[in-house]
Amino acid sequence: MKRVAFFAEILIKDFDGASRTMFQLIDRLDASAMEYFFIYGKGPETFRHYLSYRVPSINIPVNADYSLALPFMVKKNLEQVLDNFAPDAIHISTPSPLGYYALKYAKRRNIPVLTIYHTHFISYIPYYLRHAPLFIKMVENWIQHTMRKFYNSCNQLYVPSIAMIHELENLGIAREQMTLWQRGIDLELFSTKKRDITYIQHITKNKKPNILFASRLVWEKNIQTLIDIYTYMESQNMDYNFIVAGDGTAKKEAMAQMPNALFLGKLNHEELSKVYASSDVFLFTSVSETYGNVVIEAMASGLPCVIANGGGSGDLINHGQNGFKCTPNCPKEYAYFIQRLMEQPIIYKDIQLAGFNYVQQLDWDNLAHRYFSDMHLLANLPQAQLAWVTS
Repeated sequence: MKRVAFFAEILIKDFDGASRTMFQLIDRLDASAMEYFFIYGKGPETFRHYLSYRVPSINIPVNADYSLALPFMVKKNLEQVLDNFAPDAIHISTPSPLGYYALKYAKRRNIPVLTIYHTHFISYIPYYLRHAPLFIKMVENWIQHTMRKFYNSCNQLYVPSIAMIHELENLGIAREQMTLWQRGIDLELFSTKKRDITYIQHITKNKKPNILFASRLVWEKNIQTLIDIYTYMESQNMDYNFIVAGDGTAKKEAMAQMPNALFLGKLNHEELSKVYASSDVFLFTSVSETYGNVVIEAMASGLPCVIANGGGSGDLINHGQNGFKCTPNCPKEYAYFIQRLMEQPIIYKDIQLAGFNYVQQLDWDNLAHRYFSDMHLLANLPQAQLAWVTS
């Protein structure tokens, strides 16, 4: 039986979009086909019934919700455990210190590597360094170099959108390493059947139309533009409820600047699915997504989407057909399309139906089958075919 070592910074289900993607694969593991060994930082003491190893970790100063594993603290012991397991292939979730440890181990042992492009790190830099703009270009150049070195050393890189493939190519990452691998959706969980007007009116205390924003509330999700849209629509006396689902470091400031909005905090998937289906329009301002899980969740729930024209989520919307895409930082444009949907029922129904039909093709079983098939092929590669890039 072939063995796979699976490296992840955070191994907590529903922690974020990357975690939800990982667990769609983990929950479909066939123990009779391949044996998995999980190496991770933040997570449970032991992971289910699998062989697992938790690496010491620390919180990231600029984002307390996240942590970094510190493999150098347990380097010798971890290497011995990995040698005993003797993996035939390695899965790396993130180009972090733990990811680099895994990549170096794989290169020393001549083991093939598959990784998934979960996070568009380079788009975060202007937000993290917004108070030190002189350093932005320098840090962006360093990250580009790091990304090229890391991803070009992997045998296979799953990328969730054509836009991201083009962007990574422009950064110097080899096209032959990349495979388009989108994200799926649970169509039983996110469904128009969850619509409950009484439920949403209990939250809002009124019968106004509801605009929903759902995301981690961190500045790199373009929260400032969300605030600007709210402020503009309030100034124009557009009488809608603004509902914000999610938590994060930008929440306190967003609440202060959006006093009449309803902040629901972080919701579990069952609660979130009801809020989606019971709202009227989905608003999403982020341009840092590699894919945009929340956009397909909204479409599956029957919500027409008005989103930023940028990042991987832009690939999900065909403007004017299954949603609307706006100039990322232009609040008037978002407000225009929101109002157009609210005031023109025929357009609303057309967009709603087109979005709903689009997500029917995104089946997790098919995507997982592709992953396990590719992993099996990698694990069976003759060593002579493993060509490592050392630049």
